[in-house]
Amino acid sequence: MLSTRRRHPLAAIAVLVAVLFTAGGAYAALAPSTSQNVQAASSTQIDEGRQLFAIGCSSCHGLNGEGQVNDNGDVLGPSLIGVGAAAVDFQVGTGRMPLAAPSAQAERKPVSYNQEQIDAMAAFVASLAPGPEVPDEQYLDTAEGNVARGGELFRTNCSQCHNTTGQGGALTMGQFAPNLTGVEPRHIYEAMITGPQAMPVFSDQTVTPEDKRDIIAFLESVQNEPDPGGLAIGRAGPVAEGLWAWLVGIGLLIGMATWIVTRSSKA
Repeated sequence: MLSTRRRHPLAAIAVLVAVLFTAGGAYAALAPSTSQNVQAASSTQIDEGRQLFAIGCSSCHGLNGEGQVNDNGDVLGPSLIGVGAAAVDFQVGTGRMPLAAPSAQAERKPVSYNQEQIDAMAAFVASLAPGPEVPDEQYLDTAEGNVARGGELFRTNCSQCHNTTGQGGALTMGQFAPNLTGVEPRHIYEAMITGPQAMPVFSDQTVTPEDKRDIIAFLESVQNEPDPGGLAIGRAGPVAEGLWAWLVGIGLLIGMATWIVTRSSKA
């Protein structure tokens, strides 16, 4: 009789269900309580971010970050699904967002939110879909960076738009590469992995986190260099200095020569 019950078709399923319940109960009893607290805190942060997003961002980007288009087909705000926490931390952390009115390019301005609120909005947007995350602090420590190598990487990948020393430059269609002086390392890193405005994306597969740290170290070293002549003149090197000498120096000589000739003719 017992062997017949063991051969019953539902016996294996019953044993499997019993094992699953036992394992689940044991995990619930033995799992550390801190994991539940972390999940609760994350959920609370996302809810706070959703509320802030609905008030300050949804009019352009939609309540769920899906983007908005007006009746004429113009994009009021692009979709934020998949842009990740790094894009939010960069755009809001540098004051580029929220944007008062559409323009060719959002410029850096005073920040409208504190860091806690920015983190909450970043957590909400990150919950919509996977995307680039806020960089780890170890890749923002420029003391570990290689300045010389960072300079080579910057001149190869960035100087065409940002100038050889990160002073910025003009682009097409009313856009520009911003001046990188005074920009926080995390925001430079986030710009590289998210590609804001006309900037291309430099993923960690293209430019490794260590390479990004070297680039940031180079930019910091340039910013900390003294200006012996008193004027930085864009810190573009001898070309700018030579142009200044020609415009000012030769210009003064021509002006003096003209003045002398005029005085002589009148005499």
